[in-house]
Amino acid sequence: MAEGENEVRWDGLCSRDSTTRETALENIRQIILRKTEYLRSVKETPYPSDGFSNAVCLDGLNKLLAHLLMLSKRCPFKDVREKSEFILKSVQELGIRIPRPLGHGPSRFIPEKEILQVGSEDAQMHALFSDSFAALGRLDNITLVMVFHPQYLESFLKTQHYLLQMDGPLPLHYRHYIGIMAAARHQCSYLVNLHVNDFLHVGGDPKWLNGLENAPRKLQNLGELNKVLAHRPWLITKEHIEGLLKAEEHSWSLAELVHAVVLLTHYHSLASFTFGCGISPEIHCDGGHTFRPPSVSNYCICDITNGNHSVDEAQVNSAGNVSVSDSFFEVEALMEKMRQLQECRDEEEASQEEMASRFEIEKRESMFVFSSDDEEVTPARDVSRHFEDTSYGYKDFSRHGMHVPTFRVQDYCWEDHGYSLVNRLYPDVGQLIDEKFHIAYNLTYNTMAMHKDVDTSMLRRAIWNYIHCMFGIRYDDYDYGEINQLLDRGFKVYIKTVVCTPEKVTKRMYDSFWRQFKHSEKVHVNLLLIEARMQAELLYALRAITRYMT
Repeated sequence: MAEGENEVRWDGLCSRDSTTRETALENIRQIILRKTEYLRSVKETPYPSDGFSNAVCLDGLNKLLAHLLMLSKRCPFKDVREKSEFILKSVQELGIRIPRPLGHGPSRFIPEKEILQVGSEDAQMHALFSDSFAALGRLDNITLVMVFHPQYLESFLKTQHYLLQMDGPLPLHYRHYIGIMAAARHQCSYLVNLHVNDFLHVGGDPKWLNGLENAPRKLQNLGELNKVLAHRPWLITKEHIEGLLKAEEHSWSLAELVHAVVLLTHYHSLASFTFGCGISPEIHCDGGHTFRPPSVSNYCICDITNGNHSVDEAQVNSAGNVSVSDSFFEVEALMEKMRQLQECRDEEEASQEEMASRFEIEKRESMFVFSSDDEEVTPARDVSRHFEDTSYGYKDFSRHGMHVPTFRVQDYCWEDHGYSLVNRLYPDVGQLIDEKFHIAYNLTYNTMAMHKDVDTSMLRRAIWNYIHCMFGIRYDDYDYGEINQLLDRGFKVYIKTVVCTPEKVTKRMYDSFWRQFKHSEKVHVNLLLIEARMQAELLYALRAITRYMT
């Protein structure tokens, strides 16, 4: 009875052919029923023989049941959802405890009722869900939160699929391991858990998961670049690149290194999104389900049957003691500032010296934006073993009198330099990333909270350029005085925390910025944050590669 989750073939459930799915489900049903019957017969034996093997068998069954629970809630194919639920009920009727989901939906910050439910999507979204499920064997919580913005989601999924699964310089297990290394730098156990499963699924060596020191020397050597890129990318030099490309038998090729850099920046940014939107653990992963029955003590029984067993929504969403009318005036005030700034732009343009001075002021001020929850977060052992130097974290670039030269976009930018370098060494990826940057930056529905027909380009540019400013990147043609006008301190705290130390993001921070704005608009903000962050990291890494090559 040693069949565990890995012995069960889930691949057939990803097929678009209903007959293939039906066959796969029947095989899964039979394996689960065999395990269930075995455990029942052991229970009824007066002198059970081997307690250890029985515990292993139960653990294997529980993993299968958790996977079925995930499919019953998250599979885009209705037949798989229904059959998974049917199998779970059959097991329960045989006296075996089945799991139930923990938490309330894909995000801890966004009420479940505001997120699109699997099974109620339109035809276009169903096609997107099916593509994602076919590629990964799951519809993860990140996808279900990004679904507020289908155009972006499609581009994101296409890029991620190419990076992880299509032809490229790196073998598949290396790609997932690099994802684990990158997510671990931000203590993002959500992404680490997903990619541990994916790494094993593509044949990765389980020993590597015991710690970075067990991985090949070539991957260990990537640890320094991962560390600096995640926390202080402005410190990356051509010497970092040279050390990786000239490491004798453990050296990287240029093409492999570009693939690795894109993966590292992708997963650092995705960790920011995971924490910034309060993504919940996946149903089938640790923390996503429980085998314990629900505790009745806190609820009226009618609440449980109605599914109303969360804290009062109004109570959760209220930010401090701010009234609705106060937050309404915040939106009005922000729109008024945008109008005034547009008028000032039309009337006069600041000189280059004045623009440079405003950039330096904003850069200095960004160093004094701290989260009120600025205590150190100690990484859990299961995450920290995937990287070295756990004490190394984000530090502002001008601290302790250290001066880092401003990175002028006019000298090295994504459009003219980074894009072509990536596309030359890792064909098609530059195009995919470029499309994703453009969609995130230009995405608009011309709304702000309750207002329609609003040009939000000024606000989107302020957010993007503020992030680049925090990384020491300057646009000569931008007036950095606009940032202080448009982004209040609470919003800046949220932005800086999501981008620089995402593991410290709290629900209170999420609730307290833009209180009258919809959750979809806050998710949109997070898309801007992660793409601006990814581009900033890429600019520093690709500039260092270019300097090495010239």
